Amino acid sequence: MKSEGVRKLFKKTLFHNIIFFLKKAEMDFKFFPFHERIFVATTETQKALKIIKNIFGLSWFSDCLFFEKINLNDFSDFVAKNYQNWIKEKETFAIRLKNNSKESREKIIEEIAKGIKRKVNLTKPKREIFVVAKKEGWFLYFKKRKGRGGLPAGSGGKVLSLLSGGIDSPVASFLTAKRGAENIWLHFHSFPLVSKVSIEKVKELAQIFLNYQPRLKIYFVPFAKAQMEIKTKTSAKYRILLYRRLMLKIAEIIAQKEKCLALVSGESLGQVSSQTLPNINIVERGLKIPVFRPLIGMDKEEIITLAKKIKTYQISIKPQEDCCTLFTPKHPTAEGKLEIIKKLEKELKIKKIIKETIEKIEIIVV
Repeated sequence: MKSEGVRKLFKKTLFHNIIFFLKKAEMDFKFFPFHERIFVATTETQKALKIIKNIFGLSWFSDCLFFEKINLNDFSDFVAKNYQNWIKEKETFAIRLKNNSKESREKIIEEIAKGIKRKVNLTKPKREIFVVAKKEGWFLYFKKRKGRGGLPAGSGGKVLSLLSGGIDSPVASFLTAKRGAENIWLHFHSFPLVSKVSIEKVKELAQIFLNYQPRLKIYFVPFAKAQMEIKTKTSAKYRILLYRRLMLKIAEIIAQKEKCLALVSGESLGQVSSQTLPNINIVERGLKIPVFRPLIGMDKEEIITLAKKIKTYQISIKPQEDCCTLFTPKHPTAEGKLEIIKKLEKELKIKKIIKETIEKIEIIVV
């Protein structure tokens, strides 16, 4: 996929992330990078596996044995003495070898296989023995566990992700982080007109997200005053679009400050009236920054399944009064008119509202 220079940069980021998360868990370990493989030496194997499974940029991982600087005869003797612990009497097996040593592939397989008194099946074996032969030694493992995949967190620039506290937006953030983008979060709330529940939920979600990204900066934007202004001066059917456009205008300013190259939204096409194609077009019209919508083609069940998988679902479904539901009209338009929206924004003195809102932002870093 990538050039040699880019791969080196990605690997450096990945190494940093693995070391960071293991140190964060106060683990005792040693770290050895071997080209396209990484070896973590530790006595806390199960703890390490739980951490590593959440790190973006890893295709697969495994608990393994490492034999440092021993010869082929000694390695094959170890396999011959222990294979009965791994392969039952009537089970078939296959050796999967990756060879980066001076020995020939054929010789290595022959030496290892001759000590295993079990039937070989290369196409559908019951057990697989994975061997990596290197000049530094031998790796031996029996099961590949699927990693998170994607690209190392922080390797793809920064994005500003709009977090409501609901089900969709944390999933959108997760998918963007999976492609290497460092997330900064932005949460619009209506405190003191409502409780701080949505604020606390976002903080809880942040703790989950720290399994995937080393640190997280969150902007909390007080939005109640701006919404009251819109509610008292505009027609009900256009309010949602005005709220959304205002949010994105504020988000764009913060993104520029943070050097974020895109905004991220949890919208799914047609899910609610503000997420129809005409309204999505109106909401982002006039922005100079792209808006990523990782969930655009997903239905609610797919989003919920992924939310459960990444452990955000139970937090997201806690009841809350967020800044949108509090001021949502009964019959918002599914197809707004841009010229009407722009006229309303002029009458509202939207630039003044933006300035006053930004002045009251609070920031935390977790």
